[in-house]
Amino acid sequence: MSKYLLEIGVEELPYKFIPMAITQLEAGFKSFLNENNVGYDNIKVMATPRRLAVIIEGLANSQPDLEKTVKGPIANVAYDENKNLTKAGEGFAKKNGVEPKDLYIEDNYVYAKISVKGKDTKELLKENVPVIFSKLQGPHFMRWGANDVKFSRPIRWVLSILDGEEVKIRIIDKDSSNITNGHRFSTQNIVINNPDEYVDKLRDAYVIVDQEERKNKILEITNKEAEKLNAVTKISDDLLEEVTFIVEYPVAVVCNFDEEFLTIPQEVAVTVMETHQRYFALYKKEDGKLINKFVTITNYIGNEFENIKAGNLRVIKARLDDAVFFFNEDTKKPLAGYVENLKGMTFQKGMGSVYDKTQRIIKLAGKINPSESVKRTAELCKADLATSLVFEFTELQGFIGADYARVAGEKPEVCEGIKEHYFPLNAESETAKGVEGQVVGIADKIDTICAVFAAGKKPTGSSDPLGVRRAALGIIKTVLEHGLKLDLSKLIDEALALLPVNADVKSDIEEFFVQRLIIFLSDTYKKEVLEACAGINPCHDLCDYLERVKAVSTLNDTKLVENANRVLRILKESVNTGINEALFSYDAEKNLYKEMQKVLFNGNYSDYLKALSGLNSAVTKFFEDVLVMDNDEKIKNNRLALLSELKNKYIILTDFSKIGV
Repeated sequence: MSKYLLEIGVEELPYKFIPMAITQLEAGFKSFLNENNVGYDNIKVMATPRRLAVIIEGLANSQPDLEKTVKGPIANVAYDENKNLTKAGEGFAKKNGVEPKDLYIEDNYVYAKISVKGKDTKELLKENVPVIFSKLQGPHFMRWGANDVKFSRPIRWVLSILDGEEVKIRIIDKDSSNITNGHRFSTQNIVINNPDEYVDKLRDAYVIVDQEERKNKILEITNKEAEKLNAVTKISDDLLEEVTFIVEYPVAVVCNFDEEFLTIPQEVAVTVMETHQRYFALYKKEDGKLINKFVTITNYIGNEFENIKAGNLRVIKARLDDAVFFFNEDTKKPLAGYVENLKGMTFQKGMGSVYDKTQRIIKLAGKINPSESVKRTAELCKADLATSLVFEFTELQGFIGADYARVAGEKPEVCEGIKEHYFPLNAESETAKGVEGQVVGIADKIDTICAVFAAGKKPTGSSDPLGVRRAALGIIKTVLEHGLKLDLSKLIDEALALLPVNADVKSDIEEFFVQRLIIFLSDTYKKEVLEACAGINPCHDLCDYLERVKAVSTLNDTKLVENANRVLRILKESVNTGINEALFSYDAEKNLYKEMQKVLFNGNYSDYLKALSGLNSAVTKFFEDVLVMDNDEKIKNNRLALLSELKNKYIILTDFSKIGV
């Protein structure tokens, strides 16, 4: 078994492209090896801003030899009437390198069995590696120099080694060798004799080529610096990945900024540090408050950090100075003073201004919860969109509004509600904890969804106007996590009625919610159960739907499913006539009716499921002893009415026709 190493050296790659390249290279090499039937143990793709590397371990030296059956011409074309080969027959034998005696006839065709010697892996690599590289895709690819082939950045070197031997390939305009380069400020022209020494030699040259090792190193050195300051970090996965892919050799440097910048909303300072500058903010261990220090990860070799600190301080000071200015200007008037400014901001075409949307939110929130704190939260929830600080830091809408509300002396629950009504911010983030944020958030999101559908812009596979999928998921998560008793169907009616246009889209919106609900719960519950329980419109009560799903998910009673489905097949439509006990002719009818009276829903679906299972023997006996379609019309209708009541008890729980046990 062999080991192959490919490294493509480049000018600094955009960090967003690097994870894409890793995924594509791994898929490309797997596909190549599998399609060519070349065995291997493992493929590892590593990357830094200046290199993409692939190491394949346990690589077979060649393809396996194959015995192959080749179909030739029709027998009477390959042989003459004397059973001698014709020119066509001889040509087929010669082409496939077999003796005439080794040809055979099957189904009136001539066949030959030939041995195909497997290609040498080295030759396959020469042929396929440039092809794999040429298929890489990413944003902003362009031509470099006089080359016609597009790529993200210019290629500077190519390293290609199989065990201890070079595999000569050409990537765009660069021929491969056994030489790589270390960190820009370290050793260059490093000879790699075999793939086993690659990672260690680069580490000696201040390049940690393995991104997982680099990521762990960043966390280690950052936490070490934080510990010295009795502080902690809160590094998001996205920020950590970005920093990992902008350095080859991470070094942590602690920088300071003036304490006066701690007077602005904490989220603003953190956004400046993390989003704009890729710094790691530091927080006090004891109370979690931001401190006036941060860690920057530099791609630097040495121990002289004064210039680095000074440069970073200049950059962050300029950004924070702007934030302080905007904060001081904005807070010269209370948050409520910005509500009127929303009249000049369009929500979406045909749906009025953000002010109009706010008025709709106030009315919808009042329908859900008429408390004063909810009303005040709704009135102010969008006001910060008219402030200068949110204009500069759009991603902090809600957070800034909450801080401005505190400065203006609003109640704490209102301030939290203004921030939380945007929650959850994404599929993984938390929902609003306070009632104000929950209610106003639901009102805001349902207005957005209804407006999008009413405008004829419902989401498609490639389009999601105003993030309505995220909005629907936000409502679903909020309702289910907090057990809110909310008639979403009724709320959709009310939201549509408040819009400036009339549109018959309620059924589309409800179907949209049901599909999002099923997708959201499908990681936990079987899809067939989710769809079966959706027979009763979940939009009337999402929590009730979830309770039914939980109960049905425990169902393992085959007889119950059979009985329920038999009843459903007989009764295509419900029978509205009453049940007359005097018309019962059999004990099985009387007993079923008696047992059915005991089955009552008490609010617990697990208990109700057990009660339905308890009917099994009575239902089975009924079908064994009783002919439903009696010749006497009155008796027949009475039996159908009995089954109709039984059906109504079954469908309280789920649509059994969609359940398999």
